[in-house]
Amino acid sequence: MSVFDLIAFDADDTLWYYERLFAETQAKIAKLLTPFENPEKIDRHLSQVEIRNIQFYGYGVKSFALSMIEAAIELGNGRLSTKQVQSIIDHAKDMMTRDIQLMDYVPETISELVKIYPLAIITKGDLFEQEKKITRSGLKSHFRQVEIVGQKTPETYAHILKKLNIAPERFLMVGNSLRSDILPVLELGSHAVYIPSDTTWVHEEADVPSSEQVGFYQLGHIGELPALLEGIEAG
Repeated sequence: MSVFDLIAFDADDTLWYYERLFAETQAKIAKLLTPFENPEKIDRHLSQVEIRNIQFYGYGVKSFALSMIEAAIELGNGRLSTKQVQSIIDHAKDMMTRDIQLMDYVPETISELVKIYPLAIITKGDLFEQEKKITRSGLKSHFRQVEIVGQKTPETYAHILKKLNIAPERFLMVGNSLRSDILPVLELGSHAVYIPSDTTWVHEEADVPSSEQVGFYQLGHIGELPALLEGIEAG
């Protein structure tokens, strides 16, 4: 019998690239606002407002767009034009229509693992946005369960596992965010595979657990996951 009853994957920057799109768009918006302030202060203020507003708007492109407009208004101090606001909105719409670019090794890894394990997606963000991305990714049929949540806390994961009647020690989470995908899962006594991405939002940064932490694994890319699981199953 397998060690795991469920293997779940984060979506953004675990299955497909996404944070780089936010960084690219924020750079475009910062350039738009250079008449108002110096580039360093603009970039810092855009990030501060985005993090400040998580409690009101949550995560996703729409939240990002609202925060960018608010930050632009503050930086402009009454000088922001409707044309500049429209430009920020257009950038957000462009983000929502971009093609989904899967991470390296994702298609073959998921296709291999689904033959052995029940797979799920556990991701946070806007329900409409995440559902669209999952569908457009072409991967949806491989996942038995899709959970789109507002926050990823130990309580969130515990609720999902209880609903699915899965013991924490028989659950494995795979993701790129220490704060959302790894630490809450380890706190429950589950297993977690950390796969760092090339771009990580500052809000998701945290200290990497010790290599001696029970249930914690770190890989260079998702293509190494099947071999890791073989080793775990072999005991």
